[in-house]
Order: sequence, then structure tokens, then C-alpha cells
Amino acid sequence: MNILLRYITSAALIVLCLFIGNTLQQVLHLAVPGSVIGLLLLFGLLVSGAVKPVWVEKSASLLIKYMILLFVPVSVGVMVHLDTLADNFWMIIISTVGGSLIVLVVMALLLERILVGKK
Repeated sequence: MNILLRYITSAALIVLCLFIGNTLQQVLHLAVPGSVIGLLLLFGLLVSGAVKPVWVEKSASLLIKYMILLFVPVSVGVMVHLDTLADNFWMIIISTVGGSLIVLVVMALLLERILVGKK
């Protein structure tokens, strides 16, 4: 019975953070999805120590174990909108490569500045 209580507690904490994130997103009309806000909230609670990692470990490990099943709806959604992706193929490629290059250059310059500052 103790193991069942751990699963219920960990699932309740994860769902509570998801609910709060979705509520904040709707009330504040944010462009960030509520699930991301809930995930950041859970992360903040874990980092601050308000929630112990052991409390969410059971459900989190179960979700990670079956994570591949969670990608099926996303894959189907991509297939449904394949024509939109094909129409914007070059813009997607250019923005992906360009964004990666910008991040790479900025991180290289920042790292160089940090390392030179230490010498």
C-alpha cells in the first residue's frame, strides 16, 4: 500500500504543477504554454527544496519510461500538417541553422571573454 501512496503523491504533485501552470497561462494570457510554466514551477520547487525529489520520483520515472508513447500524438500532428511544413521548408531550415550559428558564436565569444578574464 505504501508504494501506491508514493505513486499517487508524486502524480498529484506533477498534475498540481501542470494545473497551476495552465491556470497562470490562461489568467495572464501568456504566450508560453501552461505545461512549460508548470514544469518551470516544479523545477523551482525542486531547486528550492520545497518539494523533495523523492516525492516526484515514482511518477516521473514512470513517465520517462514510457515517454516514447507521448511522442505519437506529436508525430501524427506533424503528418497532418506536412503540406505546411513542405511549403515553409527553406524558412525552417534557414531559421534552424541561423539560430544555431548565432547561439554558437555568442557562446564562443562569451566563453572566450570569461576565460581571458580569468588569466
